[in-house]
Amino acid sequence: LIGANGASKTTTLMTISGLNPLRQGAIFFEKQRVDHLPAHQIVRCGIIQVPEGRRIFSQLTVLENLQMGGYLREKTDAPVDLEKVFSIFPVLKERCYQKAGTLSGGEQQMLALGRALMGRPRLLLLDEPSLGLAPILVQKIFEIIRELNRQGVTILLVEQDAYLALKLAHRGYVMETGRITLSDTGLNLLNNPQVKKAYLGES
Repeated sequence: LIGANGASKTTTLMTISGLNPLRQGAIFFEKQRVDHLPAHQIVRCGIIQVPEGRRIFSQLTVLENLQMGGYLREKTDAPVDLEKVFSIFPVLKERCYQKAGTLSGGEQQMLALGRALMGRPRLLLLDEPSLGLAPILVQKIFEIIRELNRQGVTILLVEQDAYLALKLAHRGYVMETGRITLSDTGLNLLNNPQVKKAYLGES
């Protein structure tokens, strides 16, 4: 999902997550209507959001942040889920007992992703995962996103870097002032003259 600042991309994710009220229409996930559910019940349905700016618990340790992500799951699942997260993000295992606020920006983004994975999402909502990261870390985060999708996690990605987002996406949507104005495969949108001019800096 791409669009200019203020296009309501984040609002869309927050509404799906149950944190913003739905003004009209309905939201269905796996044939179940979810827009009337409170946020914690939406998480139980398998919809989990990684918010813009990461929003980790800075005074808690890395381990405690991850445990918070699995709060609604069976406690017996925690060791398996932790090992999976640590296999994807080995640096988090190294920093297990370190306060999350002392991590680098890239490590904090990995922690935010890891915390979401502890809830075993079936739909992962990612809001600006590249925000504030160095290019080499952005590439790493996007490689991880691609791998998570290969493992069967459906991902709805909001991203300012339209080129990276559309290159990664199976399908893309362009949002302007709260409305979807274009939709197509990611590749086709990359080659769309309107998208090139507005979002890729090409004339």
